[in-house]
Amino acid sequence: MKASFYRRPVVEVAQALIGCVLSCGECSGMIVETEAYHDSEPACHAFIGRTPRTETLFGPPGIAYVYLSYGVHALLNAVCEPEGVGAAVLIRAIEPLTGVELMAARRGLSPRCPRALCSGPGKLTQALGVTLADNGTDLSDGRIVISGRGRRLGDPVVQRDRRIGISKARELPWRFCLAGSEYLSVTVPRH
Repeated sequence: MKASFYRRPVVEVAQALIGCVLSCGECSGMIVETEAYHDSEPACHAFIGRTPRTETLFGPPGIAYVYLSYGVHALLNAVCEPEGVGAAVLIRAIEPLTGVELMAARRGLSPRCPRALCSGPGKLTQALGVTLADNGTDLSDGRIVISGRGRRLGDPVVQRDRRIGISKARELPWRFCLAGSEYLSVTVPRH
């Protein structure tokens, strides 16, 4: 997807990414869960301004922002909005499509249980082999690529909910999930 896809409001991009395909090497999966983050709210790393850690967030749209969470997991985000705005979409979960055996080996799991492979942002980066070295890479032609929705999905039904796993700005309904997916990190409650 071209940079213009990401040069829109981050909440709009987070919804539009549902059903798109995320690839890294020989592994790929359909994006089924995302969360939006913007420098105007305190849960976003960019809220504090530009630092060596957050510089990528303010970069051009369509690049990867990869950071270490809790000193353990590399998490993958797609930078959005015009350059100079700190905004990104966290890729929270994917449904594995190709390279399932390799993903399972990286996660130390059986390939017969694909639902457990990428049902969380740290799990999916481990399964795909995404590392901090991928920070700042182009998501249209780099090692990690996000491409459009497949024909089998058509227009997906996207559910909206509050973000999870954060302590600030939890009330914002900026988490988006593919309705009915078995591959989410946490199911969306019925309201």
